[in-house]
Amino acid sequence: MLRSNTMSSFSKKNIYLDHAGGAPLDKRVFLAMKPYFSREQGNPSAIYKKGVEAKKAIGDSRAKIARAIFAHPDEIIFTSGGTEANNLAIFGVARAARELGIKKPHIITSVIEHPSVLNVCRALEKNGEAKVDYLGVDKEGIANLAQLKKAFRPETVLVSIMYANNEIGTIQPIREIAKIIRLHRKNHLVVEPLSEKSNLDVGFPSQLGNPTSKLNRYPYFHTDACQAMNYLDAHIERLGVDLLTFNGAKIYGPKGVGVLYKKRNVPLVPMLYGGGQEKGLRSGTENVPVIVGLAKAIEITRAVAEKESARQTKLRDYFITKLLDIGCPTVNGSRVTRLPNNINVSFPNIESQLMVILLDAKGVAVSAKSACSSEDEDASYVVSALGGHKWLADNSVRFSLGRETTKKEIDKTILTLSAILKKYARPVQ
Repeated sequence: MLRSNTMSSFSKKNIYLDHAGGAPLDKRVFLAMKPYFSREQGNPSAIYKKGVEAKKAIGDSRAKIARAIFAHPDEIIFTSGGTEANNLAIFGVARAARELGIKKPHIITSVIEHPSVLNVCRALEKNGEAKVDYLGVDKEGIANLAQLKKAFRPETVLVSIMYANNEIGTIQPIREIAKIIRLHRKNHLVVEPLSEKSNLDVGFPSQLGNPTSKLNRYPYFHTDACQAMNYLDAHIERLGVDLLTFNGAKIYGPKGVGVLYKKRNVPLVPMLYGGGQEKGLRSGTENVPVIVGLAKAIEITRAVAEKESARQTKLRDYFITKLLDIGCPTVNGSRVTRLPNNINVSFPNIESQLMVILLDAKGVAVSAKSACSSEDEDASYVVSALGGHKWLADNSVRFSLGRETTKKEIDKTILTLSAILKKYARPVQ
C-alpha cells in the first residue's frame, strides 16, 4: 500500500490536503539518503576515496533524473529548489542574451506564473535589464495563445509558461506553445549581430554557447513543472521545451533541492560564482544526501504516475461533486484540463485565511493562495486573473490530494466543511 511509504507527521485523526504545498517524504527516499547523512561524508570535489564516492553518487543521481525525463545527464543542473531553478533559468537566459549583444532582451510570461517567475521578471524590468510582456488568461486559466503570437519581438529571448498552475491546477497547452515558438524561430533567423567581445567565451564556454553563432535558437522555451511531475508527461522532446524546472518537495522527496533541465547549447549566465560546480552554472559544494533523495523520488514518482493520476482524478471529481452538493458555488480553474490532485474553490463570505484556520482547528490541513506569496497579499492573484467577482479571489481555498488520500478522508472533510458553512456562510449579495 502506498500509505505505508510516506513519513507523514500527521496522526490518523488528521487529514493532510496540502500536497501541492509539500508532499511527505517517501520512506524509500529517506532510506536512500540515510547513508549520506552519516557514513558517506566526503566532499564531491575531493580526490580521496570518500570524495570520489560522493561524486559518483551525484553522477548516478544525475543519470537517473536524466533517464526519467529523457534528457542527457549533462543537461541536469542541481539547485536548492524550484525557486532557484526558475531564477537561474530566467536571469541566466536574459543576462546571457545581453552578453551576446541583445541590449534589451524581451521575455514573455503569463500573469498567473509562480512568484519565483513573476518576481524575477519584475526585477529584470526594474533593473532595466529586460522588457517583459505578461499574457492574460481565460476564465479557466489557460494562457492566451493569440496574444502570445502577437507578443513576439525581434529581441524576444525567452517564453516562460508554467506546465500546471500551483493554485488552480490548470494545465497549459505546452506542446502547442512549443510549436508556436518553433514557427517563430523558423521565420526569424537572426535578431541582431552578436558582440565579438562577448564575456560568454570566458570560463565555461561549452555551457554558455557559441558567441559567434546565429540567434535563430531564440526564443527559448522554459516551463516550471514543479506541480506537474507527479502526474503529467515529462518527456522533454515531446514537450518541446528548452528549460524545465522541478523540485523534491512536491514529489515526495527532500526539501531544499531542485533541478534545472537545460538543453545543450542554451546560453546561460550563472547567478552564483565560486568553485565551479555544476559545470560552472551553480557553484557551491553539492548537497549529496538530498541529490540522492531527489533521484530516488523522481524514479518512484514516474513509476506510479499513471496509476496515481487515474486514482486521484476519481477522488478529485468525487470531492468536487460533494462540494457542489453542500453549497459551494464555484470551482476555480478548468474542470477538464486540470491536475488530478487539485481542487480550488471559493466559499461565500468566508475569507481564505479564516477557512484555513477553521479547517486546521478540525484537523484538516489545506492552503490559501500560493505558499510562496507575500503575507501582505490577502487575495489570490491567480484567481483574480480569471475574472469574476472580487470575493472569488478573496475566499479561494486549495485542497490538494496525494498518494495517501482516501475517499474516507474526503467524506470527513466534506462533513467538516458542511458544519463550517452552516455556521459562517451566507448567500452572496
